[in-house]
Amino acid sequence: MLQPIPSLAELHRLGAAQQPAYPDADEVARVLAELRHRPPLVFAGECDDLRAKVADVAAGRSFLLQGGDCAETFESVTAANIRGKLRVLLSMAVVLTYAAQVPVLKVGRIAGQYAKPRSRDTETRGETTLPAYRGDAVNALPFEADARRPDPRRLIEVYNHSAATLNLLRAFVKGGFADLRAVHTWNSDFVRNSNVEERYESLAAEIERALAFMVACGVDSDTFRTVDFYSSHEALLLEYEHALTRIDSRTDTPYNTSAHMVWIGERTRQLDGAHVEYLRHLRNPIGMKLGPSVTPSQAVELAERLDPDQEPGRLTVITRMGAEKVRDVLPPVIEAIEDTGRKVAWVCDPMHGNTFETSLGYKTRAFDQVADELNGFFDVHQALGTWPGGVHIELTGDDVTECVGGVGEILEADLSNRYETACDPRLNRNQSLELAFMVAERLTDGRIRRVNPVQEFSAEDF
Repeated sequence: MLQPIPSLAELHRLGAAQQPAYPDADEVARVLAELRHRPPLVFAGECDDLRAKVADVAAGRSFLLQGGDCAETFESVTAANIRGKLRVLLSMAVVLTYAAQVPVLKVGRIAGQYAKPRSRDTETRGETTLPAYRGDAVNALPFEADARRPDPRRLIEVYNHSAATLNLLRAFVKGGFADLRAVHTWNSDFVRNSNVEERYESLAAEIERALAFMVACGVDSDTFRTVDFYSSHEALLLEYEHALTRIDSRTDTPYNTSAHMVWIGERTRQLDGAHVEYLRHLRNPIGMKLGPSVTPSQAVELAERLDPDQEPGRLTVITRMGAEKVRDVLPPVIEAIEDTGRKVAWVCDPMHGNTFETSLGYKTRAFDQVADELNGFFDVHQALGTWPGGVHIELTGDDVTECVGGVGEILEADLSNRYETACDPRLNRNQSLELAFMVAERLTDGRIRRVNPVQEFSAEDF
């Protein structure tokens, strides 16, 4: 039985990691009082629906696709940008669903991912030292004293921009934009100049023929019109997350109503820390990120803390080991958690463990390393007989040049062309589609053990 959420003061007494140092405590209190009176951004019933779908992922009946910006910015909250990210995720989901014949659970890293943990509290340029940029939820990117000062009023803007984003997303996914019969138009304004795009267009044509056949057979075409789409972000800023926590009137239990799913990061997963203490009380589906330093016993302790009742769909383990370490570090972690009897959703984040800096100072990721970690993730699960349940990607709907390699053969010298991220490098549209095709091929490998509800039927012999 879940206990009451600890107070914000109690959480901070635990030594909350990665929190901004606000200069005005009275202003923080005023902002939090305002947020506590705002309506929820998501509803408890939606979180329950997602938890049931994550349980299908954990059982090997579905695949989780989670993706979006490294760090959202207020400036990027436009209809074009939101539509661009959504259509890349929908395109990837179509590739996975049709090519791999597996249901895909679609979760956006969106409508709340405005804060980022940092390795250092300050940044120094020349003789000037200022607070590090912690995302638009905390301060601004320009290296100026006023911009970098943590401002609690920005939490109100996080709420406002998240509400606007969710409103538009709901309109898109329920209003016809996500209609399967629009698979061609999602990418109609891009120049088709790569093999990946040719493969996508060929697959889209197959889907259209299949849909036409089903409609001709009397299948209700309205079933193709909408999709379920959920929001998620890292539960990093305790002031914001705590203020958006609500008690569900149906069950008298607490939900974080800022997103359907929230996760705990690699830098804030201290077993006795404030973030674990906060998240363990929530009824939302919870994610925990594990990097290469985690030990099997630490992973089990975290799982026991966050999911003491071994509830189906409660826990998603997002691993970010790095291409060089995933095949060695991941197997004992999986075995240790599986030995507890719980079935978690195993998801691979192949981005964060493969970041490096170029000689010109650009943070980037090599597509080959991203693909290698994903392949390592599949190799490990294949060897253990467990289900590789999903992928967690930082991506954008734009043709940026932030990650090297991939179908466009982006070089380090090309990064300056369109390097637009506010924090970490993202896969562009073509790189994201290329990765989706690669994952689909791994999912169709006959050695992958899974239950396929799409094909759970017996042919009739008359």
